[in-house]
Amino acid sequence: MTTPPFSRRSFLLGAASLTTVPLLASCVGSGAGGGAGGGGGATTLTLQSWIQDAGPKAALESVVAAFDGQPVTLNSVATEQFRAQLSTYLSSATPPDVLGWYAGSVANSYAEEGLLLDVSELWAPGGSCAGFSDALRTLSTSADGKAIFVPTNYYWWSIFYKKSAFQQWGVQPPTTWDEFIALCDGLKARGVHPLTNGIGSTAWMSAGWFDYLNLRINGAAYHRELLAGKHSFEDPQVTAVLEQYARLVPYFHPNQTSWDAQQAVTPMVNNEAAMYLVGAFCTEYFPEDQRDDLDFFSVPTIDPSVPSAEEAPTDGFFAAANSQNPEGAKALLSYLASAPAQQSFIEKSGSSNLPTSPDVDAAQFSPLVKKGIQLLNETDEITQFFNRDSSDALQTTADAALTQFIANPSDVRGIQRQWQQAAQQVFSS
Repeated sequence: MTTPPFSRRSFLLGAASLTTVPLLASCVGSGAGGGAGGGGGATTLTLQSWIQDAGPKAALESVVAAFDGQPVTLNSVATEQFRAQLSTYLSSATPPDVLGWYAGSVANSYAEEGLLLDVSELWAPGGSCAGFSDALRTLSTSADGKAIFVPTNYYWWSIFYKKSAFQQWGVQPPTTWDEFIALCDGLKARGVHPLTNGIGSTAWMSAGWFDYLNLRINGAAYHRELLAGKHSFEDPQVTAVLEQYARLVPYFHPNQTSWDAQQAVTPMVNNEAAMYLVGAFCTEYFPEDQRDDLDFFSVPTIDPSVPSAEEAPTDGFFAAANSQNPEGAKALLSYLASAPAQQSFIEKSGSSNLPTSPDVDAAQFSPLVKKGIQLLNETDEITQFFNRDSSDALQTTADAALTQFIANPSDVRGIQRQWQQAAQQVFSS
């Protein structure tokens, strides 16, 4: 199931209404629901999380510690482990009560299996999510009309760079695709790797460039339809995307296949690489004394006739249908969605994510975050990310196809053929 399309206007009616309560990470037992007893009789809650970055981790610990409801055990694991175990968590007889993850198709697929708790009361008048935008409501609603998700933050993707490095090299952010290619050529000629990425243990990062090139060449509507199985990965439109991607491969740092998403900032920190197409979460990967030096520009237009589009993944929490403490789970979700909890998280984490609650005071947001809000306000279309607009299963096919492509960009047609075969198995299963 794909994320329902939504317009820039409907999504960004809540632009000051979207935001930041990520999660953290450490070891976890599978499904310690809520202590002894069933129904609402359990006396403790388990929150399962997946974010390990130090700032968000400490901030969430502080936010959860301030919850005045039942005691909460906060567990976390690495993102890829969490992704692999999520189905097991939710289908357990004693699952974690609340879990952090993604809005859209992934959450909806678990709702279709009956694994998520109906939290519609939180979206009803007077509920903690009642003031959230209609677009967020759509993202958080299952096919049968039940609210199954509580969105707490979103963030933008762009090409990040260091202002001091660009000044040192005497270059400017490009405004056209030709200027971007020329910038890459110029940087490479002077011994600087134009681009960095981390596709080792985080192979999904290779899909960022695929998404944006598809958005720039074929548009958001085609992109969503492709990820929904309505087009073939052997289409000439996909060929055009991969041919443009092949132009970029020589610009990447050769160590990208050894790094994960966080390690990929290292050559930028050392001014050995210039640019990184990544989500705003990357700001937390840089040393604190370099964060104010960061800036970004959108992937330049390739075809001026194609409406602009940006990626804005939306995160949050859902509750397990088998929670031993469903009322406690809803109380915790309500708290996490509240403006005070979001405000506290933003202040303590230094996150570049944006709040979902319209009541969060954005006056103190950094110039970088305000620029991110402006970027999303001005774009024609909003998408999320490859797996969020499709499924984790289809993401696996992209990981395999794109890492193979990056290793051998001359075999475009062969990779397309294998990709479509793998994708067809996902859509027919």
